[in-house]
Amino acid sequence: MFGHKQPTIKSLISPGCAIEGNVVFQDGLRLDGELRGNVLGRPGSASILVVSESATVHGEIEADHVIVNGAVHGPVRARVMLELQPKARVLGDVTYQALEMHQGALVNGRLCPMQDAAASVVPAAPQVSD
Repeated sequence: MFGHKQPTIKSLISPGCAIEGNVVFQDGLRLDGELRGNVLGRPGSASILVVSESATVHGEIEADHVIVNGAVHGPVRARVMLELQPKARVLGDVTYQALEMHQGALVNGRLCPMQDAAASVVPAAPQVSD
């Protein structure tokens, strides 16, 4: 998936823990508690974020591989892969390169697949003369 070994989970925000503020991480982060702020996997290094069934995020999420089975109130951007597991509840737009969505997962927002730069160029409409 990353072209090399997937990163391991090295950090944990445990159940009952509530954090206010942005979190920047590399490698892997598992979130079982509540976070009010943005969660960002450090660009340039492989990252995986797991938002467990007991977790809630109020803010933006961005990482290479994002697995959601809890609640997210904000946009989610998965640079490589987004997995929405059965109890996922996302209130915001999701952007992804690859998507796996299980039955029962809910997204209240837009599903926005990423496109490479060449594919995202839309040809101009022809001019119509009167």
